[in-house]
Amino acid sequence: HLGATSAFVGDNHGLIQHRQCLDIVRDRLLGTIEDLAAFARAQAAEPTLGYTHLQPAQPTTIGKRACLWLQDLLFDLEQIEAVRAELRFRGARGTTGTEATFLELFDGDGGKVDRLNERLAARFGFAGTYDVIGQTYPRKVDHRALAALAGIGASTARFGHDIRILQAFGEIEEPFGKHQIGSSAMPYKRNPMRSERICALARHLCTLELDASWTASVQWFERTLDDSANRRISLPEGYLSADALLILARNVSAGLVVHPAVVARRLGRALPFMVTEEILIAGVRRGGDRQDLHERVRGHALAARERLDEGAEDNDFFARIAADGAFGLGMEELHALADPHRLVGRSARQVERFLTMRIDPLFEAADAPRPAEEVRV
Repeated sequence: HLGATSAFVGDNHGLIQHRQCLDIVRDRLLGTIEDLAAFARAQAAEPTLGYTHLQPAQPTTIGKRACLWLQDLLFDLEQIEAVRAELRFRGARGTTGTEATFLELFDGDGGKVDRLNERLAARFGFAGTYDVIGQTYPRKVDHRALAALAGIGASTARFGHDIRILQAFGEIEEPFGKHQIGSSAMPYKRNPMRSERICALARHLCTLELDASWTASVQWFERTLDDSANRRISLPEGYLSADALLILARNVSAGLVVHPAVVARRLGRALPFMVTEEILIAGVRRGGDRQDLHERVRGHALAARERLDEGAEDNDFFARIAADGAFGLGMEELHALADPHRLVGRSARQVERFLTMRIDPLFEAADAPRPAEEVRV
């Protein structure tokens, strides 16, 4: 076979498979990004309660939060494209990568060996061959690919977890099929089954990066064969998992349902507490003593919070402040301070700038993503 070991066929073919699979994943990513971007743009200015430590925090907008998910996917797209661009061919390099056999075949003419590999790489659409190899192409290539795929696992898991929590809050729901059954025993339920499936698959995908790390680390000298059995499982499962995850994530992104009344109600319950600093400033400007006002705000806030914890539907913090003459503030002034569109800062502008500068150009320069796949739950 003129110096061509099994690695000449298997490894070169493996690199072609990597390239084809990365192209499919890239296309899936673009489809998910496109649909999620449409959701972010539509909800760019819609205020919602922010959360840090899963506790109520300064308001944001629904679209701004969606851009956090989008940016993660954009990072993944960049990683996939980088791995794809850096792929090279193994070529015809001999049993340990020294090209000794081919040098013999070409009567010592190294230039012909180089030209052979240049032509092989070009014939199969690669920019060239790896500079040096052992018997196989570097298994770090597999690790780079699975690391990029694991990044998709992390991004989609974060998205899936957030949607599951928001659905529990009643603010946003993933799509629910006309004939979908939430529970055999509790027919009223609308379980976030797509997002749950995303989180399950993502955990598996993220673990596969570790497989590639170990495999790359134990390639003794020019090669050892304990890579083969592992790679036959980890690489196909990595690409298949990423493919399934992005099909699901696109399906969820395209069908997200927002419940504005619930969003507003949950925001409204917490909103008065978000403007305590503005209340203090306004009170001081009217001649109040800051230390005294701070203690009064603290007492009113704790009392209002205790009332909510005991089951009250409305937050009476503003009513308590308005009734306290030390502040000199009426309900109209207090509600003006708590205008949610004022409290979300530059969220809507950030959304539009991010989509215009970073997302829209992706689709001006690329072919349209393939149509969305049907998801069965």
